[in-house]
Amino acid sequence: MTPSSPDWLAAKAPSLAEMEEMAHAMFARLPTTFRSLCEGLVIRVDDFATDEVLNSLGIESEFDLLGLFQGVGLPFQSHNDPQPMPNMIWLYRRPILDYWSEHDESLGHIVRHVLIHEIGHHFGLSDDDMERIEASVA
Repeated sequence: MTPSSPDWLAAKAPSLAEMEEMAHAMFARLPTTFRSLCEGLVIRVDDFATDEVLNSLGIESEFDLLGLFQGVGLPFQSHNDPQPMPNMIWLYRRPILDYWSEHDESLGHIVRHVLIHEIGHHFGLSDDDMERIEASVA
């Protein structure tokens, strides 16, 4: 698509719902073994992290957090614990769009990367592990 093409002229940033749909589509393309370990995982998109989240992580700018895992990581779960809240992955639309505008990557690639990165933290995976998983989806 060239800058003067009609498709580009009509293009808009995805809504919260559209980005959440994109994240779910990216999740569905992950390897089955990886997805099976994410049973019950909830994926949500919001414009920004809450002030409470930013403050707890010591993040000054709301644009500096692209995603977040909230919950009890797989290695730390116990069947004896009370029923926890569902594990959640948050993707933050505005910081992701800001990052996209400043880098030469597709929006889909960035959403997939953030999603895999946050799930990887949940599993305690290394950056190399996350890169291999992401490469298998491309």
